[in-house]
Amino acid sequence: MMTRFTLSSIVLLATAGLVFGQTAAKSASRSSRVKWQAAGAADESVVQTAGEQRSNPKTSSQPVVRISHGNGDLPNDDGQVWREYDISPYTVRVTTTKRPEQAVVDWILSETGYEAWHGEQVALLSATPRTLRVYHTPEMQQVVAKLVDRFVFSEAETCTFSLRMVTLDHPNWRAKAQRLLQSVAIQAPGANAWVIQKEDAALLLADLRRRSDYREHSSPHLMVNSGQSTVVSALRTRSYLRDVVPKPNVWPGFEARPGQIDEGFSLEFSPLLSTDRKMSEAMIQCNIDQIEKMVPVMLDVPAIATQRQRTRIEVPQMTHFRFREKFRWPVGQVLLVSMGMVALPVPVDAKAKTLVPGIPLPMTRSPPRADLLVFVEAKGNTELDPRVARTPKDQAKSYRGRY
Repeated sequence: MMTRFTLSSIVLLATAGLVFGQTAAKSASRSSRVKWQAAGAADESVVQTAGEQRSNPKTSSQPVVRISHGNGDLPNDDGQVWREYDISPYTVRVTTTKRPEQAVVDWILSETGYEAWHGEQVALLSATPRTLRVYHTPEMQQVVAKLVDRFVFSEAETCTFSLRMVTLDHPNWRAKAQRLLQSVAIQAPGANAWVIQKEDAALLLADLRRRSDYREHSSPHLMVNSGQSTVVSALRTRSYLRDVVPKPNVWPGFEARPGQIDEGFSLEFSPLLSTDRKMSEAMIQCNIDQIEKMVPVMLDVPAIATQRQRTRIEVPQMTHFRFREKFRWPVGQVLLVSMGMVALPVPVDAKAKTLVPGIPLPMTRSPPRADLLVFVEAKGNTELDPRVARTPKDQAKSYRGRY
């Protein structure tokens, strides 16, 4: 009797201990979850599982990731230092744009690379009209300081550049001019760049003008603040029928949706002189959009008066050319850039019956192509050249309406 009681007691005690342990474990789990959620609430963030978000659409806009406020200090594991540069001597003199400090930031990113500011190292680059703030390594601070010196030293001096944009139907001009050209490194595929003496550049231009396929597309003289940008463009808007939408309640039973395409070229030029005025550096960006042809498509559309009606829409077949490169060359020489056989930068009217020099006949089966050349020459301060327009408005008049 005593043995039976003892065994029963042991079984009952073991069962009670198991139940108590499971209850304690559940309580501890709930307690830890509450504590973790409380910590998340202290960080002002809500952490939910994907299933909970799908089941509760009201909270689906809440962030999933856990957010921390940090310790309030910028990490400097790589020796980063904080520097502030006074750029007001440059920005106060630029009146052609509302944000002249953006040019300083753009040149820094172009010189150092975008990845240097958005990688594993904690970095900061910010500019106001008076101050440039930089947080980076001492080595990067030296690069930034040299570049900012070029802006501040120039005090936004207005410089004159001769920029000629020329097209030729065939690149055989190089055979005669090869001995005058000194090659320059370039990264763009299919393009070439050279420097040439000013006297030789004048002779080369005079020789190219004698060709029947020579055509010039830009103003010969540009006035631009050092470090800022100027744009030369010739665009034409072309309209076409892009699509139709059935509308039985509206005559003639559908709605035509027109489209527009701007074709032509846009060339952006951003120069920056060195502090000793012996070297020129410029960013050249060229965009060309050419409509090769309009491909017709006939669509069956509903009609009110008849059983069947057809209408024609057009799908544009286009060519896009994009060029962006930075060059550095001596001020006493001329930079010559060949972008290769690219789409013709001037819009071509397929209905034209006359032959214009530099533009192939419209009966040509293949889309028009040309060797695009850009001549860049630094002329110095505008005070020394009376031929240059004095204001940006006057400058715009010099090439507006050429096409």
